[in-house]
Amino acid sequence: MTATSVSLKGRHLLTLADYTKEEIMKIINDAIKLKDMQKKGVTHHYLKGKSIAMIFEKLSTRTRVSFEVGMIQLGGHALFLGKDDLQMGRGETVEDTAKVLSRFVDGIMIRAYSHDSVVQLANNSSVPVINGLTDDYHPCQVLADLMTLYEAKGSLEGKKLAYVGDGNNMTHSLMIGCAKIGVHCSIAAPKGYEPKQAIVEKAQEIAKETGAKIEITNDPKEAVNGADAVYTDVWTSMGWEEEQQQRLKAFADFQVNSELMAAADQEAVFLHCLPAHRGEEVSAEVIDGPQSLVFDEAENRLHVQKALMVALMAD
Repeated sequence: MTATSVSLKGRHLLTLADYTKEEIMKIINDAIKLKDMQKKGVTHHYLKGKSIAMIFEKLSTRTRVSFEVGMIQLGGHALFLGKDDLQMGRGETVEDTAKVLSRFVDGIMIRAYSHDSVVQLANNSSVPVINGLTDDYHPCQVLADLMTLYEAKGSLEGKKLAYVGDGNNMTHSLMIGCAKIGVHCSIAAPKGYEPKQAIVEKAQEIAKETGAKIEITNDPKEAVNGADAVYTDVWTSMGWEEEQQQRLKAFADFQVNSELMAAADQEAVFLHCLPAHRGEEVSAEVIDGPQSLVFDEAENRLHVQKALMVALMAD
């Protein structure tokens, strides 16, 4: 869509580490254009006759609806495939599943537990594979996050995003995405819940190219100080439910509330990938307050994923 020499046709999206700053900004700018077209009722069937298989090992609201509705708006068709809808759940290999689906569809989106499974799927697929979430990464969400911050601030480079909470897949993708774009990213997590060191080092290496700073601390106020955006996620991610009580204690001082937001820039915005647990990782006064952009952010999943699918799959 964008008048640029950047081409992503046929590529996979496994993590944002595989994309350049220019490629990420192409997706964001195209998403803004598609959003405007959708709001104005302008037909944009860039994927007419195309289909995407959506594999879900993990349940989802935003991922399923945004990809499915997005494909409809683009003139294509999306197939929902739950874990019990595929022979992969009954012993067929990931490799065989990839090779078979590649003969039927024009793209594959997968929301899985193991990141290695997604890599294996991509390595054996002849059509683009999109990582809809794994235990290690959530790149589609971060594209929407960066789009939302860009809309709110008018620019991204040199801005500061502070993340307060668990060092999970969101943390990993935020560090990578911010490093790629030149956004400073400060992570505050309790001791023992920091992001994976190998991914921190990868993000810091990428940041050297853009001038971004990637910092890890155990002090929420230190992380949030002067931030343009404050971000959090649930303290107990899907698959870790047995640790919930332990995590409630460990994260007790990591709630994003009015007091913590006061340490950020006066014009700071609040972001959350949702679903949210009010009274745990964020207070109701913050997530439902004037600084919160969480529902704009959720809506932008639709637009940024449409831009991504067009970039990877359109003729």
